[in-house]
Formats: sequence, structure tokens, C-alpha cells
Amino acid sequence: MIDPPLIPATAGSPGDETPESEARAFHRIAFAAAATPEAEAARERLIARYGRVDPAEADVIVALGGDGLMLQTLHACRGRGVPIYGMHRGSVGFLMNTYREDRLPERLAAAVQVAIHPLLMEAVDQAGAEYRAPAFNEVALFRQTYQAGKLRVSIDGKVRLEELICDGVIVATPAGSTAYNLSAHGPILPLGTPLLALTPISPFRPRRWRGALVPDKGRIEIEVLDCGKRPVSAVADHFEVRNVVRVTAKLDSNTSSSMLFDPDHGLEERILREQFVY
Repeated sequence: MIDPPLIPATAGSPGDETPESEARAFHRIAFAAAATPEAEAARERLIARYGRVDPAEADVIVALGGDGLMLQTLHACRGRGVPIYGMHRGSVGFLMNTYREDRLPERLAAAVQVAIHPLLMEAVDQAGAEYRAPAFNEVALFRQTYQAGKLRVSIDGKVRLEELICDGVIVATPAGSTAYNLSAHGPILPLGTPLLALTPISPFRPRRWRGALVPDKGRIEIEVLDCGKRPVSAVADHFEVRNVVRVTAKLDSNTSSSMLFDPDHGLEERILREQFVY
């Protein structure tokens, strides 16, 4: 069994929210920045204003960048109980708050806290090696060559699709449903919904199948058919396994990371707003 670095888990429930600040005070603020001049310059200005703290000793981590940096920080802090407050200094900022340098401690104290639970991906490759990795956005399978993949999809041990021919398939959490899942025409899931989105990428057969909603307690298993001729890779957020033969995904309700959002611009509001964009 091959695992990426993981941090011990903490318990929680999907989409837990703390709607009020509960008199929180974050005195030790650590800053993380994406590797861009804009984000790094913002970090230096904020450090000059609020001080420098090692992330291991911080009460809160302020992540400066885009959604990619937020995902990296969520993984790095998984199980530590340290909330993450993102400020947009990158390309895509769905998970980030508006960037402002003033009154940061007051904004942190007033922020809404949301617990995000990852999927746990378990994958087996053609050599028989086993891998495990968490995914806060999605677990996705992709064809590796010019030929479409052939997949068999089972839920809780029962085959639901005997053969799906496609470029790939996505298993998305509610938090990840507005990411790649949305680009593949998958449904947006409000945070706290006890569902996962199972969305095909360019399905060829069954041509009319557009995906399914699966209870988040379900265990989704995807087998790769004809894997020698039609190789497929699997990705859990940033962790990739090539030449897989079987992948399972299930919500890990015993593990969480926490994000902080400005109360007038929370994640629930963003998800609702995204559904009315045309």
C-alpha cells in the first residue's frame, strides 16, 4: 500500500458550519502564498503588518492565491484543527475571500467556519500496487491515450453500469462540485448535501447517460476494462496514479479541514449564486 503523506484525522460531519464567531480571537496568524509575484508580495506586506508565525504554531493560516493553493493548504493542514482563511491573489478564487489588508484580525474573528470532508481514493495499478489518497474536490479517472476508456461502475458492490465508454469520470464532493465537475456539465451540490456527483467526461456509450447523484455514504467502485489497450489514470486532487485497474472512492467522514469565510460571502452563498449564472 503506497500512501502520500497524511496527517492524523479528526472527526466531524459533512459540511459542518459554525455560523457565529463564538468570541474567537486569532492571535498567531501564519501566511501561505502561491508561487506568483502577486501572492508573494501580498504575503510580505501582511507579514510586515501582522507579524510572522510558523504554520505549526499558528491559530489560523491565511492562504494567498487561488483555489489550487487552497486545496494544497487544506491537504497540508488536514487533521490539525487549524482553520484556513483564503484571500484571492490567483486565477480561480471560488474558495477565496476578497483580498483586503486592513482589519484582518477582526475579519478572522467574524468569519464563518466550514468543515470540509474529503473523499478517500483507493487505487490499484496494473502491477498490483495499492495507493490511498484524500481528495477535497474530486476523484477523477482519465484516458491516457487517444482511445476512450472502458469502465464498469458499481455502487456498494452492485454493478450500475456494465460498460461506460468515455474520456473519463468524476466523483465530486459538494465543495468540489463547482470545480471540474461543473465544467463537465455535472450538477452543483449545495454544501451539506449528503450526496456525491458522479459525472462522465465526454461519454460515448451510453451516449445519453449524463451522470448520477450517489448517497455520500456509498462506496463507488470503478473498474477499468481492457486496461492494457485502453490505459486509464486516476487523480485525487493533486495525487495521480497511472495505469489503474480499479479505483474506489468513499467520503471520509472521520477526517476534515476547516475553512473560514466572510459572513456576507460564505460558501453556501457562492454555491447558490453559481447556479443562477448563465
